[in-house]
Amino acid sequence: MNPITPPRAGRREWIGLAVLMLPTLLIAMDMTVLHLAVPSLSEDLQPTSSQLLWITDIYGFMIAGSLITMGTLGDRIGRRKLLLLGAIAFGFASVLAALSTTAGMLIAARALLGVAGATLMPSTMSLIRNMFLDPNQRTAAIGLWVSGFSVGSTIGPLVGGILLENFSWHSAFLLGVPVMAVLLITGPLLLPEFRDPKPGRFDVLSAGMSLVAVLLIIYGFKQIAESGLSWFAVLPIMAGLVIAFFFVQRQRRLDDPLIDLRLFRVPAFSASLATYTIAAAVAFGTFLFIAQYLQLVLGLSPLQAGLWSVPGAIAFIVGSNLAPRIVRSVRPAYVVAGGLALAGVALGLLTLVGTNALALVVIGNTLMSVGFGFALTLNIDMVVTAAPPERAGAASAIAETGAELGGALGLGLLGSLGMAIYRLQLTATMPQGIAPEIADAARETLGGAVVAAERLTDQLATGLLNAARQAFAQGLQVNALIGAIGFTILVALTLTMLRHLRPHTEAEDQPEPGYTVEGSPAYPLPQTQVGD
Repeated sequence: MNPITPPRAGRREWIGLAVLMLPTLLIAMDMTVLHLAVPSLSEDLQPTSSQLLWITDIYGFMIAGSLITMGTLGDRIGRRKLLLLGAIAFGFASVLAALSTTAGMLIAARALLGVAGATLMPSTMSLIRNMFLDPNQRTAAIGLWVSGFSVGSTIGPLVGGILLENFSWHSAFLLGVPVMAVLLITGPLLLPEFRDPKPGRFDVLSAGMSLVAVLLIIYGFKQIAESGLSWFAVLPIMAGLVIAFFFVQRQRRLDDPLIDLRLFRVPAFSASLATYTIAAAVAFGTFLFIAQYLQLVLGLSPLQAGLWSVPGAIAFIVGSNLAPRIVRSVRPAYVVAGGLALAGVALGLLTLVGTNALALVVIGNTLMSVGFGFALTLNIDMVVTAAPPERAGAASAIAETGAELGGALGLGLLGSLGMAIYRLQLTATMPQGIAPEIADAARETLGGAVVAAERLTDQLATGLLNAARQAFAQGLQVNALIGAIGFTILVALTLTMLRHLRPHTEAEDQPEPGYTVEGSPAYPLPQTQVGD
């Protein structure tokens, strides 16, 4: 079999990449803007505490539960078609959310936004895989695409603040309308269409099983994050795992499965997916504590905390765009392992955090972001490349589902563990003479302790705040230690399972991984991976 040099992307593909970055910018901005809008929409709609939780959570739930279905659907009907249909639905749901007059109406609109949002990520990732066939160009394109998340999260608070300063909370939900309008206009002009030429039958039951399984598991972990470990949280997780087991068994029997389980036999796919999921868990669990540390321990304003987070966002952009250059001459395993090791060192620094450690937190956050940029860019590249082109949408959806599950896991387990340590330490060091009801409120969260201190004398308030901040810092330390250990394990996993992959310059003349010269599917096993 003669080697094939894949065609290089031209100007149209790179301009098309800018179009594909629009959804990443929007999704990253959406959550930050929503959090800023919560106080004013709460005052207007008067939601119950349960309704407010659903307003903020239902979007992520529906995205996570719908990703696998939407990714596979895009492979069947066409990735561009699904992306444009999703853009129409997202724009419509955004208007519906902006026009909401009740909490229930807003929850329904947010749920629809989640389903529409689930069409965006798999479609964009798989289109990048099909548009950029040259390994160097594809990795660079993914690095730029990943940067969109950091850019969106950085400008989100600024844009949201300007909107909410001059208009009502309704304006926050209209942010997606012009972005989706640009996507609808430019998408048909710049984006090619790709679909599986022989898609087979779409299994509706499998789609329903994947939706219910993911929703139950994420819901359970969210309950753990909010209320601690309880049967009310564990039962949904167990039920979701049981449904997931039967889902996998069904995929083994189907001629046209929703997920082709042979993908998991590819070391690059399975190792990268595991890294992506675990890294998301550590990132969500750690960043949650860092954001609270900056505001509630150091006493920074939201704007000040946001400004001190900018170096991390810039570092992530640098790492995600530097990795494609390094991987041209260094094996991907070493680049990914180096990024994970750097993130592990950063987490090690965070284990030293006290109650006045702004510089240490900023340095740790920045180094960790660089490491994540290196590792996650190449992880996404290897996940979407390991799959055959006609299954790229399903592979992308699996990766994003892994990230959603990892995020829920991080918030649920690491968040709950950190808060458990906070409560234990605060109980042991709380000053004497504080009324039981005030002490109970302080033990719930650090924010509760700050509010509780306002009801105390200056001496007791100072003692309570010092104890609470020290307890919270210890919770952050333990989370960072667990993350550092987890990343050390991932480094070993990466060096073991990905060591056979060559630098891109050595692999440029190889055919696409997993494919014969004629382009017929040949799912890669370890002995057939690029570089062996």
